[in-house]
Amino acid sequence: MSTIFIADLHLSVQRPEINASFMRFLQREVLHADSLYILGDLFDTWIGDDDPEPLHRQVAGALKSLHQQGVPCYFIHGNRDFLIGKNFAAESKMTLLAQEKIVTLYGRKILLLHGDTLCIDDIAYQRFRRVVHNPVIQRFFLWLPFHLRYRIAMQLRHRSQQSNSDKSKTIMDVNQQAVIDALQRYHVDWMIHGHTHRPAVHSIELPITTSPIKTVHRAVLGAWHNEASMIKVSPETIELIRFPL
Repeated sequence: MSTIFIADLHLSVQRPEINASFMRFLQREVLHADSLYILGDLFDTWIGDDDPEPLHRQVAGALKSLHQQGVPCYFIHGNRDFLIGKNFAAESKMTLLAQEKIVTLYGRKILLLHGDTLCIDDIAYQRFRRVVHNPVIQRFFLWLPFHLRYRIAMQLRHRSQQSNSDKSKTIMDVNQQAVIDALQRYHVDWMIHGHTHRPAVHSIELPITTSPIKTVHRAVLGAWHNEASMIKVSPETIELIRFPL
């Protein structure tokens, strides 16, 4: 009895070894779980559900097969694949969740999110995020011909890579006060997220009115680059597991 969380796989045709590892992971690990949660950036880029890329059909088929075998999949959008829509969700049998979602698993109340909204010190990124998450702008972008969307996405990706190379690691990490605010806002004992590519489990001490200190936890998923990671939640533990691809 367990629930599995992953994030930041960045699947793409340029990284076939990661794609193959993900397919094996679904059958060897997830098939025996109660459910799978993908906390964003499943794909490296996403410019619309109408993208004919065969990899997308392969992934949708694998997730649909998982669903048919009794393992539901839930998805929170990341900063790379925030345009995944209802059509792909229906094709893959994924359930799309809000950007911040509370779940109760085996008696624990847990806050789930991609993690980019916690990186408030990166002012330029937060400004960009507000623009691209505007529903009007998204509808206009998806209305454009596919080849034009692709060109725009590649230009934006190139600019993002250049911009990130000039930023400090501190700016691109979570803001600790933003983490505390989220934990207190939702009254949870656990937070699970990805985005920062810094896998770890952090303990945080919060002052509360009923007692001097309350210890809560923030579990961070790593990216599937040189190794993979998942978080496994069971009735007994919440465990960060790192493993070779």
